[in-house]
Amino acid sequence: MMKLLTGTGLRWLWLAVVTIVLDQLAKHFIMQHIPYGHGVIMTPFFNLVHVYNTGAAFSFLANAEGWQRWLFSGLAVAISGLLVIALAKAPAKCSLSNLAYSLVIGGAIGNLVDRMLYGHVVDFLDFHWHELYHFAAFNVADMAISCGAALIILDGFIKKPANK
Repeated sequence: MMKLLTGTGLRWLWLAVVTIVLDQLAKHFIMQHIPYGHGVIMTPFFNLVHVYNTGAAFSFLANAEGWQRWLFSGLAVAISGLLVIALAKAPAKCSLSNLAYSLVIGGAIGNLVDRMLYGHVVDFLDFHWHELYHFAAFNVADMAISCGAALIILDGFIKKPANK
């Protein structure tokens, strides 16, 4: 068992755990210090807010009748499971794919925790331009998923030596 953890990409799961912990600590801080629906102006282009998202990215399916909670929870479990299998098959070395998979797993589980505990995801990072154009509010888990997905795409473009 120990060989499996140290000799494969599974040793990168520490990054997923760190991502989950940072995400949940940030959300807890926001829920304790900013009332729901309110925000704190931080800069001319950034606010900390306390909002909920019952959907997925950019509030996709947020207005559905509640079934989306289970759909997105199931997807998070399935995708995380597939990525854990990929990590178990990957060499332990530092690689872009191991880093990417761990970030996606951590982000998916971070948002899964919210869906299971609250029925929605807590978002709090609000970037905007002159109060006119707001990017969808997001959180640490969303950042991890986005960065991980970008790294997976980047890794696909990098030439790898052929196995002999």
